[in-house]
Amino acid sequence: MNTQHGRDRWLAGISVIAIIFGLLTIKEGGSVLFGGEAARSAAGNYVPFVLWFNFLAGFAYVLAGTGMWLRQRWAARLAIAIAIATVLVFAAFIVHIGSGAAWEPRTLVAMTLRSVVWLAIAGIGRQRLLHKRPAAA
Repeated sequence: MNTQHGRDRWLAGISVIAIIFGLLTIKEGGSVLFGGEAARSAAGNYVPFVLWFNFLAGFAYVLAGTGMWLRQRWAARLAIAIAIATVLVFAAFIVHIGSGAAWEPRTLVAMTLRSVVWLAIAGIGRQRLLHKRPAAA
C-alpha cells in the first residue's frame, strides 16, 4: 500500500534489506581486505577482483537503500546499476572458474545470492520509484 501518509511497505522492506546487506558486505569484505593474514587465510581461495568489487559495492548498497528509504528516484537507478555490475562481475567470476584458477565455492553461492537480491531490489525500486502511475479518472 502506498499512500501519501503511509510508507510503501515493499520499498521500505527493500531499503532496509539493502542497507543491512551493504553494512554486512562492508564488514565482511573489510575484514578480509584489512584484517591481516589470519582473516585472509580463513577466507580461503577468494578471488581478489570479486572481493574488492563486493567491498566497494557495499557502500553503494547503503547509499541505494538510504535513497530508496527517502523515495529518491536516483536510488532506483543506482540499484539497477548495482544489479547490472553484480551480474557482470559474476560473469567474470564464472570465466575465472572456467580458466581453472583457484576459487572458493562459497563465492559462487554468494554471487548467486547477490545477483538475485539486487535484481529483485532493482526491479522493485524501478516499479515503485521510476514508473509513474496513471492518474485516477
